[in-house]
Parts: sequence; C-alpha cells; structure tokens
Amino acid sequence: MSLADKVLAVNNDLPIRTELPVHSGKVRSVYWLTEADSRRLIREKGYDVAGDTPLAIMVISDRMSAFDCIWKGEGNMQGVPGKGAALNAISNHWFKLFRESGLADSHILDIPHPFVWIVQKARPVMIEAICRQYITGSMWRAYSKGERDFCGIRLPDDLEKDQKLPELLITPSTKGILKGIPGVPEVDDVNITRADLEANYGAFNFRKPEDIDRYERLLKEGFDVISEALGKLNQVFVDTKFEFGYVTTASGQDKLIYMDEVGTPDSSRIWDGASYRVGKVVENSKEGFRQQLLNYFPDPDILLNKDRMDERRALAEENELPQSIMMAVSRTYLDIAERITGQPVRLSDSPKAEIVAILKDQYGLID
Repeated sequence: MSLADKVLAVNNDLPIRTELPVHSGKVRSVYWLTEADSRRLIREKGYDVAGDTPLAIMVISDRMSAFDCIWKGEGNMQGVPGKGAALNAISNHWFKLFRESGLADSHILDIPHPFVWIVQKARPVMIEAICRQYITGSMWRAYSKGERDFCGIRLPDDLEKDQKLPELLITPSTKGILKGIPGVPEVDDVNITRADLEANYGAFNFRKPEDIDRYERLLKEGFDVISEALGKLNQVFVDTKFEFGYVTTASGQDKLIYMDEVGTPDSSRIWDGASYRVGKVVENSKEGFRQQLLNYFPDPDILLNKDRMDERRALAEENELPQSIMMAVSRTYLDIAERITGQPVRLSDSPKAEIVAILKDQYGLID
C-alpha cells in the first residue's frame, strides 16, 4: 500500500444518513444528522444536551491548507499522512485538560474514531479569538512598518522580531461578514477592539455584556494551560486561535463553550524551546509548511498578496509538491501530537472503511 492510499483526502462522500447537504470546509466535513437520529443518540448515549439539540458527525481529512489553498504532493498524494488524526488527538487532549482544569466544555460529545467527532450544534460567537504571546508573523510585519495600535492595544516602540510581548495580547477579528456594526468593515477576518465588542455585543452573538469578560477569561486561561503544558515539553506556545459558542444542557442551562479545534499546529504557532533560547526559530506547526512554500516558489508575492488570488489558486492546482515536503509536514504533526498526548498516532490503512463500520455497527447511522 502506498503512502497516498493512507491519506484521507475526500471526506464528504461517506454514506452517513442525513437530510441536509454535507458542509465541506478546507479540512473538515460536517454531516448533520436527522432529527430522529439526533434524539435517539442523545437518549441512547446519555449526552448532556437538550433532547432537541441537532447533532452532527464531523470528519477530519488529511488535506493540507495554507494561504487559502489546498496543496497536493507527487505520487497522487492529496494530503499529509497522519495529519487529521494528529490534529484531532491534540484537540482532544487539550479539551480534556480544560475540563479537568475547571474551564469549560467543548462542542464534542463523542469520539467514535480518530478522524471523527460527534458534535452538538452551537450558537457561535462571531469572532476569531486570537491570543499572542510573541510578536511575529503578520503582527511583526505591521509593527516593522510603523504600526503600533493592534485591536485597540498600544505596543511600545522597542520590540524586536520574535520577542516575547510584555503581556499576553487578545487580538480578535470578525468571523464571517458582519453587517451594520459601526466602524467595523463588512468583510471577513477584520481586526476589532474590545470596545467594538462591548458596544455591539449582540451583533457578535454574545448573550449578555458580561460574557465578554467570560470569553476573555476562558481565552487567557486556556492559553495558559496549553502554554504551561508545552513548556514542560520544551516547546514555546507563540500564538493561537480559539472559537466559542453557546449550547444548552439537558437541564436547560445555557453555557459558553470552546469550539472548533484548540492548540493544534494548524491553529497555532509552536516553536522548539531549545532552538529559540539560542536565537533560532524552529517551527513545529503549519507555519513551517508556509515558509517552505514561500521558499519553494520563485515569486512568493503570489502567496502573500491577496490581489493575486487567481494566480495563487492556479499555483496550488497546477503544482505537485515534492513528496519530501509533504512527509516533512507529516513528521512535524505526528511528532508534536505524540509529545503532547504521550501516545503514538495510529495510521489507518483504510480510514473510510473503519469509519463506516463504526458508525454503522455502534451508532446506527448508515443504512
């Protein structure tokens, strides 16, 4: 069996019983269950959610997304071996640690397979909640050009590239296109301030103003939990993205939870601690792949300039990357997952067949 056969690239064609179109994102596909199946599973599995809560099967893939494009490798390698299972394992580990630390629950109700989550429908808070502990990436590029105000936060003038910031910064941006909010452009992923959130909390889907304090506390405490754990592994937690939403428990209580994935190489920057202490940045996250792409193609501006998106998409569609690049990403993801969880990531020879068998035999979701 070739390496390409071990990759789960297409994850939106599983025969899961659903009455709605399958939503397929860059990495995950979501199958919304029928009302009857949602109610049955809530009853049979004892999930702590309201009886009428919609449930979904969320299936991760091994696709490799960067610069808003999907990349492939030589030999029909449509993704990175082990990437999906590694991302899920890392998120599962951090979500469990959050619960044990008394923070908040997540949208995940069950984990039938390393590629699969059963999730509850949440009412998302419409912000990408970003935490930064070091100045690097897009923040450094803006800072080096003279910008000092970030999401309403004023930075000092004497910072250097990759330096640890004086304090953990919360720099949120919009999730999706939000309309009718004074001072907030109607485009996706635009930076916003805490004052924007306070003045328009309802437009961002906060239930009440004090939930802004709650989200910031969960953001900082979640970041600290991961940062401390990674520090013990000689890794530096540089920055990350969190997402939040509301769900209703079986007793009718509304609560704010963590959503999506947390602390993964896809949603975070993670640096090797020993290298950083001697002045060298070694990436243990997707940022390393991004840098490889910038070095591999002769005109990196195509990847950085949003005005050249047509050229960028063509670049991704028409080029197969060397297998060595794809396997380097695989090693990075598998290694950091095994360090974090303390367990090896099992690579399946036929992940689709395994998923179908489990969802049919143990959950009754496949005819």
